[in-house]
Amino acid sequence: MMRTRPLKVALLGCGVVGSEVARIMTTHADDLAARIGAPVELAGVAVRRPDKVRGGVPAELITTDATALVKRGDIDVVVEVIGGIEPARTLITTAFEHGASVVSANKALLAQDGAGLYAAAQRHGQDLYYEAAVAGAIPLIRPLRESLAGDKINRVMGIVNGTTNFILDKMDTSGAGYSEALDEATALGYAEADPTADVEGFDAAAKAAILAGIAFHTRVRLDDVYREGMTEVTAADFASAKQMGCTIKLLAICERAADGASVTARVHPAMIPLSHPLASVREAYNAVFVEADAAGQLMFYGPGAGGSPTASAVLGDIVAVCRNRLNEATGPGESAYTQLPVSSMGEVVTRYHISLDVADKPGVLAQVATVFAEHGVSIDTVRQKGKDGEASLVVVTHRAPDAALSGTVEALRKLDTVRGVASIMRVEGE
Repeated sequence: MMRTRPLKVALLGCGVVGSEVARIMTTHADDLAARIGAPVELAGVAVRRPDKVRGGVPAELITTDATALVKRGDIDVVVEVIGGIEPARTLITTAFEHGASVVSANKALLAQDGAGLYAAAQRHGQDLYYEAAVAGAIPLIRPLRESLAGDKINRVMGIVNGTTNFILDKMDTSGAGYSEALDEATALGYAEADPTADVEGFDAAAKAAILAGIAFHTRVRLDDVYREGMTEVTAADFASAKQMGCTIKLLAICERAADGASVTARVHPAMIPLSHPLASVREAYNAVFVEADAAGQLMFYGPGAGGSPTASAVLGDIVAVCRNRLNEATGPGESAYTQLPVSSMGEVVTRYHISLDVADKPGVLAQVATVFAEHGVSIDTVRQKGKDGEASLVVVTHRAPDAALSGTVEALRKLDTVRGVASIMRVEGE
């Protein structure tokens, strides 16, 4: 039997995502009520610019006083889609204190202070849901923290930023340079006017911290994630990748160490074989590849950003939280029982693709090989091409600690016969 008294939702932010949440709540009101078991009512919308036209949102619901809205006491669910650290953190904790559960899409805040938010939610007996914080419409958070809760996850590797994937895909398929591909992404609305958060890997790093924390039941903060942007990737790198049967993606990689004693989280460009499922992810789509003991290999794929896809994830959380409130229960909280340390990037075992500009004369290859041997790095393949006294040397290594590979590169730079290091890229997915 359906409850007649509605559950009240307060919306913080009414931009691209927030306006879609409001629209779907209105147009799908009957369906949502049937799925939840009670009507859901939009009780207030906090914005910074009240004079902006917002189609479908009644003017009487608009307020600039977000604090007063979350303190009302009759709000069941607060939906936070304003982003940033403050005032979002204070508004969320205030909502908990005044009896509301929270649905958030705030990846930056969750990556920086997820533990604090979880603690506040638990202290006040409320829910914290955030499916929309990672990979837009793709169901990922809930499968990791609920569907796979009985399994042991060993690795999560994915494309979690649509802007960078669009740029790299265009560079790969059309031969465009980075700047040209970025211009196209901007013109189509895939890149912001200031794309730094995307192309320098900050956005993906926040998502990696969230995914690693859930997957490995340990606390991983944004500062624990190694981050490297993709602005230095060139057309020449793609040419080299194709020669190896690979392409290049900006990857978020979260791994459990082989001995299970630590975890790592990192974001950087990498060559991956064309045979790997992530290699075929095109345009601005996202995909995440999960490896678990019992489930084996799983891949989650779909649109990772945008108003409607992200709103879909938000609405899914609203339904789940509302059902919990009707049942006087709460969903899963923080699971950080393993308390595993997060290893530095230097301890990560990877392969490298290194392109060197060298003098075209006898003995150069032997010198280079000696440097690799002195640093304990085994060479897999070498390609050399020379002309008019200059040559290019491409070395692909076997797997070795990242610190050893970095030391090798620094030593190579000191050789008189090495004119320069043209590019360095890790090789993943094999």
